[in-house]
Amino acid sequence: MLLIVYTFNFVDRQIFGILAGPIKADLGLSDTELGALGGFAFALLYSTMGLPLAWLADRRGRSPVIAASLAVWSGFTALCGLVTGFWAMFACRLGVGIGEAGGVAPSYALISDNFPAHQRARALAIYSLGIPLGSAAGIMLGGYVAAAVNWRAAFLVVGLAGLVFTPLFALLVRDPVRAPGHAASAPSMGAVIAVLARKPAFWLLAFGAASCSMMGYGLAFWLPSLMRRSFGLDLVETARFFGLLLLVGGTAGVLAGGFLADWLGRRSRAAYARVPALSFLAGVPLFLAGLNCGSASLAFWLFLLPQALVYIWLGPILTAVQHLVAAPMRATASAAFLLINNLIGVGLGALAIGTLSDWLTPTHGADALRLAIEAGLGFYLLAAVLLLFAGRTLARDWVD
Repeated sequence: MLLIVYTFNFVDRQIFGILAGPIKADLGLSDTELGALGGFAFALLYSTMGLPLAWLADRRGRSPVIAASLAVWSGFTALCGLVTGFWAMFACRLGVGIGEAGGVAPSYALISDNFPAHQRARALAIYSLGIPLGSAAGIMLGGYVAAAVNWRAAFLVVGLAGLVFTPLFALLVRDPVRAPGHAASAPSMGAVIAVLARKPAFWLLAFGAASCSMMGYGLAFWLPSLMRRSFGLDLVETARFFGLLLLVGGTAGVLAGGFLADWLGRRSRAAYARVPALSFLAGVPLFLAGLNCGSASLAFWLFLLPQALVYIWLGPILTAVQHLVAAPMRATASAAFLLINNLIGVGLGALAIGTLSDWLTPTHGADALRLAIEAGLGFYLLAAVLLLFAGRTLARDWVD
């Protein structure tokens, strides 16, 4: 059930990328405005609201917070189909961000409550399949519905589907039974932050994840537009290309990361950081090759392996964050991690690439977006460096 909710999360989040072209034409937007809507507008409250909602979930129950969040973000996704201008869309994207802020961190904690330490990376990896599954579904569904009807209908369909699913989730998913007085004895938000502040591994993991997310979210938002501008694909062809890329490559990478972390992590805690770091280093040259080839079909195969490599980080790093604090602090700690990851990664990734593309367009024309994406690959290299340093401190900061 959590996987289904997370899939809705990314359907609603990533559908904007495949619909960027029609939205830009209909609302008369620049690449900078598109980048703001695709990243900053969503991330602004998604990041900042995560901490109070996670703290509430630690004290009052994780399942009710997740169900309410699903209803809120689905409602605002549907409203995106009714807007008539930039600021109305900006407001709806803020609303989607508020809703999704309460879904992820409580889910991490709920999974950690239900699985022993030696299985957590695999369990969190299976949950994280919602990212490639939801992204692929959002892109493919959005592309086909937009081609058959229009982009507004695509937002309405996926938003209403989430609203229909909400009561079923609320009925079936329950928190583990807590001891009497659990809510009253739960640590304060300040106490959790104080624990994390003393752990170098937390900051290195958080900023490493934020660096890779800047490129990950930026690539997810802008690659469909690149396929249309540089390779001449239409909307349906682009949806099929990127949807299959995420579905096959992303799924393989997420699962591989979970299994590798549980296997190698028994020998060394550092593996939870080093495995993703090495994956980023291997993925960058392959992405560069795909961006510079002349064929869409060749680009698909060149993108497939690095797409898997840059998804490997989810299971290992999310598990490591769960082990930096005691169990009653997990949702709040996860929200602090997501605050850094999303405010930087989601908030700035799409915006930075879009702004750089606008800046390069007068001199490089149709190649501007490709060059902006190539420059952004440097964030994967920065992530690798930060995670290699995190591996040195994980064993010391680890809580069993």
